[in-house]
Amino acid sequence: MNPQIAAKQTTAPQTPSLPQAKPESIGLSSVRLQRMSDAFKREVDKGNTPGVTVLVGRRGQIGWFDAIGRQSPAASAPMAHNTIFRVFSMTKPIVSIGIMMLLEDGHLLLSDPVAKFIPEFADQKVGVENNGKLDLVPVNRPMTVQDLLRHTSGITYDHTGNSLVQQLYQQSRLRSRKITNAEHAALVASLPLICQPGAEWNYSRSTDILGCILEVVSGKTLGAFLTERILAPLQMTETAFHTGEENAGRLAEPFPTDPWNGEKVQLFNMLEKPAMESGGGGLVSTTMDYARFCQMLLNGGSLDGNRIVGRKTLELMASDHLGPNVKVQGAMLPPGHSFGLGFAVRTQQGMAPFAGSVGQFFWSGVAGTFFWIDPKEDLFAVLMSQGPGQREYFRTLVRSLVYAAVE
Repeated sequence: MNPQIAAKQTTAPQTPSLPQAKPESIGLSSVRLQRMSDAFKREVDKGNTPGVTVLVGRRGQIGWFDAIGRQSPAASAPMAHNTIFRVFSMTKPIVSIGIMMLLEDGHLLLSDPVAKFIPEFADQKVGVENNGKLDLVPVNRPMTVQDLLRHTSGITYDHTGNSLVQQLYQQSRLRSRKITNAEHAALVASLPLICQPGAEWNYSRSTDILGCILEVVSGKTLGAFLTERILAPLQMTETAFHTGEENAGRLAEPFPTDPWNGEKVQLFNMLEKPAMESGGGGLVSTTMDYARFCQMLLNGGSLDGNRIVGRKTLELMASDHLGPNVKVQGAMLPPGHSFGLGFAVRTQQGMAPFAGSVGQFFWSGVAGTFFWIDPKEDLFAVLMSQGPGQREYFRTLVRSLVYAAVE
């Protein structure tokens, strides 16, 4: 067994591990993977992060799994393989898979209007800025389920800008963890859209609305649906909308103040059960749990004989759903990339400032978690950390270092 994998195992009940292999036997360089770990050790030593985990899988086996640094700046516990992280927006791909399972069950179509499931969306207006005021204009066409999946709904986020519509978001209770998914959806529906449905890619609360649709169609809470249909079949035993008090010693925490910009860092309490099971960003998980989800995606929708989603459905999800006519707002999508149904997708070999393959798909979490799936190289990787200010840098760093190790 690779010593990096053997190290730092703890005795708490574990999610079943994926098969493990020596890096060289699956076309990876152990020397170069060690350089990757060393690079993250330097980041820890510089005080840029308390700690990280990094896992690389190829050809159905894990070739590298390292836990580096400490779980939390306030405690001496080393970062561990089973440390629990807030994965924030890495919740979105799981919820998006859930929606596609409903499609495969015949409960909805991508072209269905959102109002079919949540009637409050029937009378949406678009907020157009005019001399510092908002004019409300009718929608050209209804927002669809596909719009929610690809973030072309006209819904936005309160923290990605400061437009007049976003100021209305900021003044609302949308950030509360004490409202339900249904209350949250009604609140979003009561606010104007930032653009016409289908016109722009705006990273947004759209996936929270998908979580509400999952509840409406299934008649279950989002957590119950995800557990029954995705998490339990994949044996992702540590993934949920909160974790129990018995796991208090396993939680990854950020520096209270960002080491780069000096801003206060406040993340939600993982031990607190929220009323709002946020489909856009509420899950907590472990590195191995999320690796099992990644291996299912890399396998084309199944793991250990359990098919979660159809191969052709997953191909559709990992395709470009924006095209040249949708204006991409913000800097969330790197050059040479587009967005599919729940994932960003690489469309060009060049342009991006990091290596990769056309057709790879990925997403990340605001506190510093990241994964990607590269079907061409039969490879996936998961990086977990809790430090919002370092997330962009670490994502680019880990991609460069993993691809350097591909033989």
